[in-house]
Amino acid sequence: MDSSRELLTTGIKQLGVDSTAEQIDSLLTFVGLIEKWNKAFNLTAIRGRDEMLRLHILDSLAILPFVNGDKIIDVGTGAGLPGIPLAIFMPSVQFTLVDSNSKKTRFVQQAVLELKLNNVEVVHGRVEKLGRDAEYDAVLSRAFASLSDIMSLTEYLLQPEGVLIAMKGQIPEQELEKIARPYSVKSIVVPGVEAERCVLRINKI
Repeated sequence: MDSSRELLTTGIKQLGVDSTAEQIDSLLTFVGLIEKWNKAFNLTAIRGRDEMLRLHILDSLAILPFVNGDKIIDVGTGAGLPGIPLAIFMPSVQFTLVDSNSKKTRFVQQAVLELKLNNVEVVHGRVEKLGRDAEYDAVLSRAFASLSDIMSLTEYLLQPEGVLIAMKGQIPEQELEKIARPYSVKSIVVPGVEAERCVLRINKI
């Protein structure tokens, strides 16, 4: 087993997530595509493969237990994170991946084609102008904006019982003080990553 596969397999096991060889293959292919396109498109500031596996892939999969619903939208997806890793592990869920950067959505579209992900739609555009009222069970956000900004831009996308799932570093105490909706916040541990991580779920109602 090569070191990248071992790092990924071990990390996913530490997250308590079951994986197949095919899923591991898809994740490694995805990281290979990021590396290849990064040279021309500057998709991510992280260059080392092991760092990408920890800070992008395992970081994305760490929120799996907190994600549910049939239709999910990943706003500000960038290079397809966390949307693509989650879509690989949630094949029965429909994902929409949105970004305003056309180079990044072009890459994500190519990755979706090469990985044969039938459950992923890629959209180039601004999230506040999608016009998809109450279409989604969950909005995903990874380092996109402040919580209040994310809510004001994306709330219309959610069904009444929908939820915003935001990935953050440290628990954003000051941002949470401005939230008048029911929410939960959980610290998460990403294997091989020392930095603090947390996931927030904020109800629309």
